[in-house]
Amino acid sequence: MPKPVEVKPRSNYRLWLRYDDGEQGEVDLSDLAGRGVFAAWGDAAFFESVRLGAHGEIEWGADIDLCPDALYLRLTGKTPEQVFPMLKRAEVDA
Repeated sequence: MPKPVEVKPRSNYRLWLRYDDGEQGEVDLSDLAGRGVFAAWGDAAFFESVRLGAHGEIEWGADIDLCPDALYLRLTGKTPEQVFPMLKRAEVDA
């Protein structure tokens, strides 16, 4: 799975991401803003503190992080089966 190598905050709860396979662009996270732990993003300075974690996670402070694989799928529009070919369903005779 490609790993994120750069993250930058953008306005309106968007992130610009670049992955080690060359994919890059913006991901809209506004659907998460204000919900649960993501209410903390209401403080613009907090949202702008986004960084890459030690294991490639996209994180804010010690308590909020997002899966880089899920963000890669949002960014590229690919399905899990396209990124992970081994996930293709096996035919089953029942």
